[in-house]
Parts: sequence; C-alpha cells; structure tokens
Amino acid sequence: MAFLGIEIGGTKLQVVNGRAPQVLRRRRLRVEPAAGAQGIKRQLEHLLSDWTEKPEAVGVGFGGPVDWRTGTICRSHQIEGWSGFDLAAWLHKLTGVPVSVDNDANVGALGEATQGRGSGFDPVFYVTLGSGVGGGLVHGGQIYHGASLGEAEIGHVRLDRQGTIVESRCSGWAVDARVRKLILREPESRLSRLALAAPGNEARHLAAALHENDAAARHILQETAEDLAYALSHVVHLFHPQILILGGGLSAVGEPLRAAVEKALRECVMEAFVSGLHVALAGLGEDAVPVGALVLAQKKVAG
Repeated sequence: MAFLGIEIGGTKLQVVNGRAPQVLRRRRLRVEPAAGAQGIKRQLEHLLSDWTEKPEAVGVGFGGPVDWRTGTICRSHQIEGWSGFDLAAWLHKLTGVPVSVDNDANVGALGEATQGRGSGFDPVFYVTLGSGVGGGLVHGGQIYHGASLGEAEIGHVRLDRQGTIVESRCSGWAVDARVRKLILREPESRLSRLALAAPGNEARHLAAALHENDAAARHILQETAEDLAYALSHVVHLFHPQILILGGGLSAVGEPLRAAVEKALRECVMEAFVSGLHVALAGLGEDAVPVGALVLAQKKVAG
C-alpha cells in the first residue's frame, strides 16, 4: 500500500503518494498567501477528496515551527491563520489514517539523509534556500529535535549584533531584492538585463548570468555564499555533520553556489575540522520534502 506525503510551504502545496523514494502520483498547486490557512485547507480538502487510493499513513512537511509530538502548528512566518491549528488531527479526520507532521526543513533533511545525497553519511545537515531559509539535522536516520519543539532554525541565526539573520541575506527573496537593487545601479549588467526581460523571482536568472561570467552575478553569489558559510560554520563547530547539503530553489544555481559555499566555509572553521568538510547539492531537488514526508509516514506506521 502507498503512503501520502504533503508539503505545505509559503508559495507551493504538493501532495504525492508512493513509497519512498518512489513517487507514483503528484499534484502541485500554488499557494495564495492572501487566502491564508483557510485557502490552503480548502485546497487540501479538494485534493484529498479526489484521491481514490486510501493511503496507509500521511506525512507532512510544514513551512514553519511545529510541535512534532502532537502535529500542532506553532505558526507560519508567511501565511496567516495557522497558529495553534492541530493539523494532524484535521488530516486524520479527512483521511482516517495515522498522520505525522514536522517542520518542512526537518522533513527535507530526512528525505535527503535517507533517500538522497546524504545516504551513507551520518550526521547529515540540510539547509533549504527557498522563500525562507530552514535547516534540519538527521542522526541515525532520525530527525534531531533537541529538548523542545525542535527544528534547526538556521535561517534565524544572527549574522551580527544588529539582528541581521541568515534568512534576510540568503533566502531566494533576499537574492531577488539584491537583483532588483542591481537593476537600479547597473541596468546594463547581464543579470539586470535577464531580470528586466522576465521580472519576478529574479534569483532564477543568477545561474544563467553566472554561466556568462557576469561580474555582478559573481558578486551577488559571493556575498550570499559568504553569509551562508558563516552560519554553517556554527553548525560544523557544534555538530560536526559528515555532510552539509544545500537544497531549495536557490540551490538550482548549482555547482557555482556549492563551490563558493565550501570555499568560504573552509575559511570560517577551525583548521582541525577543515579536512572533514563535505558540501553537496541536494540529490532529490524539489522532491526532498515530499519524499521526506513519505519517509515520515512510513516511520509512523513502523513505530
């Protein structure tokens, strides 16, 4: 029997069924932030009513802090109306099967650690660079939650005493903003021209501009990589993961981003730990959270 995996983010909603790592069926919808949590719940009700095969269990990766023990949402930083909502109980009522809910970055980390690029490494640290920045640590095939609710909120790590956080510098939206400023300052740069020709989600043009060796694109890449590496250096010093995996939409920049982060990271950590550094791109890509949700569902049944 197949399992159901759900990803609830700030910009997208994905529902898949299958048995990790295989996805047999997929539905993907855009989230309308103005519709709030009620809009997403209506989308889910419609999708699940159309699902003919009853799953054995449901796993959910949610974009925000979650009480993973109960499946209750603490809050969403992007969509209003989720605070205090018992998502696990609501989905159990809809489906009639066991439900497990966790933070989306934790679930993505579980997917990458067990089915993706982190397979064979332990511990595994995963950072997702999307509309926000999240992180997850997996040790022994299990998500590390710590003593409390527990997600590895690397996006909220401060980069200075003034309160600048990683998310404000390294998220896709942060890079979008940098490109928009570049357009005003250097409208003739290749990156500016690409972004002007197809406005919106400006960070998606970074890879093409880098491929054409655009100096402005290289500068934005370097700034982003250095900020992210500085944050990841704390992860290395505290948890010593065997591998650090870069995922999320911004990771589509590919090898230039990976190489820049690894180089900057080597300059941030103690010399004793440099030889053990291994930075990689996510193997599952945008399927990290859906596949991780399938793993979560399978673990729910296995106990």
